[in-house]
Amino acid sequence: MEKEEVLLRKRLIELSNLAYQRGIVMHSDFLNLNELNILHTTPKELFPAPYRTFGGYAFSERQMAAFLPDAFYLYTPEEEFESSYPIRTIQIAPLQKKFAESLSHRDYLGALLNLGIERCKLGDILVEDTQAFLFVSETLADFITDELTRVRHTTVMASICGNGEFLYEPKFEEIKGTVASVRLDSLLSLAFNSSRSKLTALIEGGKVYVNGKLITSNGYQVKENDIVSVRGLGRFAYKGIMSETKKGRYYVSVYKYI
Repeated sequence: MEKEEVLLRKRLIELSNLAYQRGIVMHSDFLNLNELNILHTTPKELFPAPYRTFGGYAFSERQMAAFLPDAFYLYTPEEEFESSYPIRTIQIAPLQKKFAESLSHRDYLGALLNLGIERCKLGDILVEDTQAFLFVSETLADFITDELTRVRHTTVMASICGNGEFLYEPKFEEIKGTVASVRLDSLLSLAFNSSRSKLTALIEGGKVYVNGKLITSNGYQVKENDIVSVRGLGRFAYKGIMSETKKGRYYVSVYKYI
């Protein structure tokens, strides 16, 4: 176990202990896929207070963990509890749209990191046309709206979205095809139109996650509505088997996020 993993696991257990002892909700920073995997694979008995995770919107990749006293965990519906996370949504838009550059996720992230912000304080960045939406720890929201004035050569304005102002519908393309089985490597090959040998290397190299958990077995059986994330390639939702061919292959559907 690497030193960084040991330190993170120790910190998460500490947050759980504080939530249990003080009877209050304790939040982590934003966790990436590797860190979420560490959280999910830590034995549950090490957490005296259970946890939930959320990143500011459904389908988020980077998420905070909230460790909850029993009263919160047992009696607060998850949908209601999500509004209490210390996360703010910030819209980043060009001041003059007609002069705006075509900006990428990397451009927005670089501008934010240049302000001296740690990556763990930033959640997902969703780029839509000439604007982006950022999920951030609420302690930094005002700082970002005051200090973020330029992304590359484009002058921008950052503003905090009020409750209900941000509604996200993920964009995806449906991909249908036949596979020999619903093994992870087969579905990856279908979704990303790549050879199974190349994708096998990604799986064995620790770059593939299913519902936030690291999967290193090519033969892992994917279940309906599982979210599969591949670092560097993207992610998709497996929607299930539509029919079976006469040769015993399965005609399946996946929703690849774009």
